[in-house]
Amino acid sequence: MKTSRPKHSTHHGRQQQGEPRDSSPALRPGLSVPRLNEAASALIRVLTFDYPADAVLSRYFRERPQLGQQDRAFIAEAVFGVLRRKFWLDHLAPQANVRQLLLLWLARIAGHSSRELGTLCSSEELQWLNSTRAQGPLSLTAEADLPPWVIEQLLPEHGEDFVRALGRALQEPAPLDLRVNTLNASREEVLAKLRSNDIIAEPTPLSPLGLRLRDKPALNRNPLFAAGKFEVQDEGSQLLGYLLAPRRGELVVDFCAGAGGKTLMLGAMMNSQGRLYAFDVSEKRLANLKPRLKRSGLSNVHPLVIAHENDAKVKRLAGKIDRVLVDAPCSGLGTLRRNPDLKFRQSPQSVAELTVKQAAILASAARLVKPGGRLVYATCSLLAVENRSIVEAFLAAQPQFAALNCGELLQRQGIAVGDMPQLQLWPQIHHTDGFFAAAFERRS
Repeated sequence: MKTSRPKHSTHHGRQQQGEPRDSSPALRPGLSVPRLNEAASALIRVLTFDYPADAVLSRYFRERPQLGQQDRAFIAEAVFGVLRRKFWLDHLAPQANVRQLLLLWLARIAGHSSRELGTLCSSEELQWLNSTRAQGPLSLTAEADLPPWVIEQLLPEHGEDFVRALGRALQEPAPLDLRVNTLNASREEVLAKLRSNDIIAEPTPLSPLGLRLRDKPALNRNPLFAAGKFEVQDEGSQLLGYLLAPRRGELVVDFCAGAGGKTLMLGAMMNSQGRLYAFDVSEKRLANLKPRLKRSGLSNVHPLVIAHENDAKVKRLAGKIDRVLVDAPCSGLGTLRRNPDLKFRQSPQSVAELTVKQAAILASAARLVKPGGRLVYATCSLLAVENRSIVEAFLAAQPQFAALNCGELLQRQGIAVGDMPQLQLWPQIHHTDGFFAAAFERRS
């Protein structure tokens, strides 16, 4: 899902989508003073929250080519570890500096012993570390490690136990999911070849095209990836393709395509037949689609840069399209396992601005759908204001559209998510990112 980033950011997309990364070796990197110092230096940059944490780290590593793979892995793990648990760490030590936050994370979360940490810090720091204890009862903010404003929006509908469980799930790193490109391979073939390369993988429980890896091996030089036999894509994201369910020969639009993760899936589901438009306002994001498109073997995808949702290129297709996917810009709070900095970079104000944009984009995309056609609206947000509220307002304003039952649409394709009029995936229940989707049919 495209995440709408706060002001000053030019980075879009999520770590799960796009090129596989090779900075997470299976072996845990060891502790050392230089690594701790580098992690502290990187964390200082990240905590300004001017740019996405993954973009800050990428730049930090480019500026320091002397850092090895193990160094980069330690720094990334430590920085993201602190971000995932920062509300709790702040509760333990409200005045802690960046170095102390890292030491606290190493001791209390990563599980390093006092003996190990004694090689990193002074006796005074070690004494401080051992004396640091939570003051008073834990707040729900500290326990769930979610901002108070997010908790306030979740509590009325879901209750404390649900929010606590959700928060704990979001504190864990996300697994690495792959989507098999059915134009070039079967899931069984890719699974067998991965296992023959000592990569432990299992079929995803929901998506018929998904594989979940136990570890995070280097994949961008894997022959299967180079041959276009798989893409990195969260299992929840894959279910959006099944909700849209495009057919061979149809006219289809991915309205907010980004770097094209779902576009590639839709094209494969169409068996590269028909015409699939990939719209986005960012030329840079669509440029990132080109190498992926080449690997995929698809010939029916047509990327188009649009100025805004009411661009003339959009209007020319009004009433002509069989299926439209609106993967709307959103807060991205369903991706906190991958992007924990969003807890600090989004706000009630940024979400309010997004809801205006979401409603406008959905209304514009709806004009493309022909009678009998299908429209899917999706976000990777946990918040009702970006999800159900947008859908309710849309249906009230667009009587020619009728809601479809998402659970039934998926059940017809052998995907059992239960009774879900609207798709809502939760990390603690479904072990995916926090996706929402609603499906509609144009009746007239």
